[in-house]
Amino acid sequence: MAALTKEFLDQDRRRRDEPRKPRKSLEELTAKYYGEKGTPERQQFEFDLSLEMLSEKIKEMRKAKHLTQEQLGDIIGVQKAQISKLEKGSRNVTIETITKVFKALQANVKLKVEIAPVEELAIHI
Repeated sequence: MAALTKEFLDQDRRRRDEPRKPRKSLEELTAKYYGEKGTPERQQFEFDLSLEMLSEKIKEMRKAKHLTQEQLGDIIGVQKAQISKLEKGSRNVTIETITKVFKALQANVKLKVEIAPVEELAIHI
């Protein structure tokens, strides 16, 4: 047992003495796997990520208010299936529906639009 502990400590010391590989930033990794900023691939990734984050936030807030999907749907006048699709990141949803959902969940909604040259224009929600 003592020999195993000594061996482990020796390995740990050697590992600490080795020079560390430089770590990549989140931006470097994102560019590597999803493309450089401004590329169509990167814009698609950022759009998909925004939708996923929005969907998760809606689900989290609904659960915090102890509402079922059906109850939230009844409050805003849509079917449970629409709430389910929204929470799963459906792209087929209107800003009006999203606004109604957040109002029903007593959340403030702000839409930020930044105007850029046409070739760089992207929508982030």
